[in-house]
Amino acid sequence: MSFTVEKPGLLTTVQDRGRQGYQQFGLSPAGAMDEYALQMANVLVGNERNEAVLEVTMMGPVLKAEKDMVIAFAGGNLQPAIDDEEVATWKSYHVRGGSKISFGRPVNGARLYLSVRGGIEIPEVMGSRSTYLKAGLGGFEGRELRKGDRIEVGEGAGSSEVHAGRRVASEHIPSYEKEITVRAVPGPQEDYFEKEALEQFFSEVFEVSHQSDRMGYRLQGEEPLKHKNGADILSDATAFGSVQVPGDGQPIILMADRQTTGGYTKIATVIGVDLWKVAQLPPGGKIRFKKTDVHEAQRLWQEQEDILVQVASYGRS
Repeated sequence: MSFTVEKPGLLTTVQDRGRQGYQQFGLSPAGAMDEYALQMANVLVGNERNEAVLEVTMMGPVLKAEKDMVIAFAGGNLQPAIDDEEVATWKSYHVRGGSKISFGRPVNGARLYLSVRGGIEIPEVMGSRSTYLKAGLGGFEGRELRKGDRIEVGEGAGSSEVHAGRRVASEHIPSYEKEITVRAVPGPQEDYFEKEALEQFFSEVFEVSHQSDRMGYRLQGEEPLKHKNGADILSDATAFGSVQVPGDGQPIILMADRQTTGGYTKIATVIGVDLWKVAQLPPGGKIRFKKTDVHEAQRLWQEQEDILVQVASYGRS
C-alpha cells in the first residue's frame, strides 16, 4: 500500500514521537509538535501510539491512495476531505484505492496528523522515523514531502472494518484557541532575572512572531524581560518547552526541532501536557503563562497518560 503525493502542501513531514537518547551527542529529538494528536490519530486506526504519521502544517497536501486503507485525522481542523467531500477530524475512515485526500483552509489549529493503519513504512534512523529537517535526517529522505513522492504504508494486523468509523470522545478532543494560557515551571535560571521580570513573565500576554517554526516560537511582549547581569550563561541542556530569553529580552519557546544545548538564560519550562497548545497556535496568536510546579506537572502528565492508555485499549482487536 502507498500514497502518491500530487501536491506537497506548505510543510508535510513524517513524524513519530521523536529520536530519544541522542541529545547528549548533539542530535535533536525532532518528532511531532503535538504528541497528543499524533497518538490519538494512531489509536483511531489501531496502531501503536508511536507509529509514524504525516504531520501537516497549515496548508495541507493532496495525496492519492494507491490501495484500500484506513486513515484517521487528528489535531487542528485543516478541512480534510476524501474525494472532495469534507470529513471530520478525530475520526477514522476507510479509503478506497484511487481516492484523493486533500485539505482546505485552517479552521482552527495549525497542525493536523494523518495516520494510516500499519504506519508509514520508511527506515528507522537511530530508533525513529521522525524527520529532522535541519540535519536532513530521518523521515522521507530527511526532508518535507514533494510532488511525486511515493509514501509506503505498512501492513496492519486485524480487520480494517473494525477501525474505520472510530471517533475520539468529545471530552478528549482539545479546543484550539488563538489566545491560550499555558502552565510553566519557573527556572532553571530564574535567579538571573529581575524580580519585576518574573512577575511580568507570569502576567503579560505575548504574541507569537511570524519568525516561528518547528525549532522555536519567538514571542513579542510589550517590554523586554530584564536580566540582572546579561543573558549569557555556560551552555546547558534544553528541553521541549524551555523558554529562553536572549539579550533582547523577548522569550523563545523551544520546540521539537530545538538545539540540544543553549547559552541563553531560561526563565521557565512549559509543562508537557500544555505543549500541544503552543504547537497548534498560529503566528499572531497570544500566549499567557501561568506558574505551576513540578509535582503538578507530573500529576497532569499522568492524567493524560491514563486517558491515552484507556482510549488505546479500546482500539485493540
